Order: sequence, then C-alpha cells, then structure tokens
Amino acid sequence: MARPELIERFVDAMWLEQGLSPNTLAAYGTDLAALQRWLKRQGRRLEQASKADLLGFISERAATGINARTLARQLSTARRFYGYLVREGLIRQDPSAQISSPRLGRSLPRSLSEHEVEELLAAPPLNDPLGVRDRCMLEVLYATGLRVSELVNLGVNQINLASGVLRVRGKGSRERLVPLGEEAADWVRRFIEGARMEILGEGNSEALFPTRRGKAMTRQAFWQRLRKHGAAAGITEHFSPHSLRHAFATHLLDHGADLRAVQLLLGHSSLSTTQIYTQVARKRLRDLHRKHHPRA
Repeated sequence: MARPELIERFVDAMWLEQGLSPNTLAAYGTDLAALQRWLKRQGRRLEQASKADLLGFISERAATGINARTLARQLSTARRFYGYLVREGLIRQDPSAQISSPRLGRSLPRSLSEHEVEELLAAPPLNDPLGVRDRCMLEVLYATGLRVSELVNLGVNQINLASGVLRVRGKGSRERLVPLGEEAADWVRRFIEGARMEILGEGNSEALFPTRRGKAMTRQAFWQRLRKHGAAAGITEHFSPHSLRHAFATHLLDHGADLRAVQLLLGHSSLSTTQIYTQVARKRLRDLHRKHHPRA
C-alpha cells in the first residue's frame, strides 16, 4: 500500500501552491483514498499505478452507476496527483497523461421560481430565535447568491450594515464585495439586535449565524434546516442550498441584469462559468412563450 503520508503531502502542496478551499482539498483526499483502496486490491500502490490501472478503476466505478461528472472529477484529481509525483521526482511517467475525460453535458441547474422563494422565506417560525436566524440566513442567501460555505462561515466583521455590503472570501481566497439589499439588511439588523443574543445567551461568537454552542453552523446542518423549511413551504421537487444561488442569478437575468454583473456578484473567475444561467433564462422564456402565445 502506498504510504499514507503521500496523499497528505499532495494535499498540503495543493494548499500551499494554490490556496484551495478545505472542501476541495477534502475531495482530493477522498478521491485518492478510493483509488488507493482499489489499487490495493490489485496488489499495487498509488505510485505504481499504470494507465491500464486508472482505466480499470474508472471503468469499474462507472459500472456501479457513478455519474460522468463524478468520474471526471476523480480523473482530474488523479491527473493533479500524478503530475505532482512527476514534479517531485517520485515517478518518471504520468499514468493519467493520455486518458480522456468523460464527456459532460452542461446540465441546467435546479432553480426555484420567485413564488417558491417567497414561500420558502416565509417558512421558518419567527416565534423561535433559531427560526429568525434561519429566515435571516435564507434572506441573505437569496439576496446575495453566496455559496452555502460562504454563508455559514460569515463573520460579524464581514458585514457593513451602514454601507449595505458583505465582504466575502470565496474560492481561491478571492475577496469580493456583495450588495446586501434593504430587505436582507433589515433582517440581519433585526437578528443581531434580538434573536442572535438569545441564541448566544451569556456567550460570544465571531460567527454571524451561530449555533447555540456559539460555533458557525456546518453546511450539513444548514442543509437539514433548509430541507425542513422546504417541506413546510410545500416544495416537493428536490432542491438544495445551491438552488437559492441559482435562483439569485436566474431572477437577476430575468429582470434584465447584465451577465457580467451577475458573474461578479457570484464570484465566478470566468464568464464562461456564468453562461449556464443564460440557458436557464432562455429555457424559461421558451416555456413562457409555449404556454401563453396563441400560436406557440
């Protein structure tokens, strides 16, 4: 079996060289651990893998029903890992160099209609300080289009209510200023002056949206809360915290926003990443035309 520290060295190197997020680094570790276990069953270590081994690994995982997007990510992880081993002089040839990635379609993200968003925002009970916190988090998420990891990790020092902006550290440690909007700013002010103090009691926390223990909420815990409120709002179709980010971008475009402005607000490094939202808006226009035009 390959030395366990080999994966750790690679992950540390990616953090030092590229400043990748903890979530991305954890995904690298998980992908390489899966490959390591598969190679062990073949009697080989990670640094001994051949092109045939990697193809066998991908083929076997595809046969179990893993989708092309996940397989492409795992192959991308392997490419980074073996490229690192070559640079460090630990292997001479990169076994992943001549393997093509699975072909991926550009899938339309699941969004929420404006009515669904209104129902979701109204779902948390306001007679409970945790419900007020959840309402505030949903208002901020929809008003700003933050990633869920950016939302749960917001600190009190990242918000400026006087200016109505958030200072967000996104992927690659890039910072951006995001307008909060009057409605969301009012909810944040209401939360800070009331429910947040009830949640913390005598304690203190740097987290803007703390748990009763004074810690920042985890992404998983927020997803559980969101699922609960979604059920209360009558949203039966599958959705996730990312659906509100999609709704933020789609609704901006529906109301005439510029794609470049949406890119900046979302924190996308490339405009091509934002292009998918034009597909969402165009699909909605086609649906509206088909539904309402007499000759559609």
